[in-house]
Amino acid sequence: QVQLVESGGGLVQAGGSLRLSCAASGSIDSIAGMGWYRQAPGKQRELVAFISSGGTSNYADSVKGRSTITISRDSAKNTVYLQMNGLKPEDTAVYYCNAASVRWISWGQGTQVTVAS
Repeated sequence: QVQLVESGGGLVQAGGSLRLSCAASGSIDSIAGMGWYRQAPGKQRELVAFISSGGTSNYADSVKGRSTITISRDSAKNTVYLQMNGLKPEDTAVYYCNAASVRWISWGQGTQVTVAS
């Protein structure tokens, strides 16, 4: 498996921006893709975006069409990013990074994103 360390969360005003980072270490070559999920208070964890090892990205319907949310990766740094611009209060949640192979899924510890109205 891999170890994942997220960073970049925080408190931001509505309309502001944050860039979340997820650094992976361990069995990097086994990773088929990495994604960002979020869990708001009282709600289930939901997918935000996913990027495959080949670079193909997919977005959840809840954020699709928002050109202000972009997933990207830096293979040299084994890091995946989630750039979020134009944040809304409903984006407030704990954001989790995950990495998946054909045999396992690893999760990070989560980073809090709070958007004040």
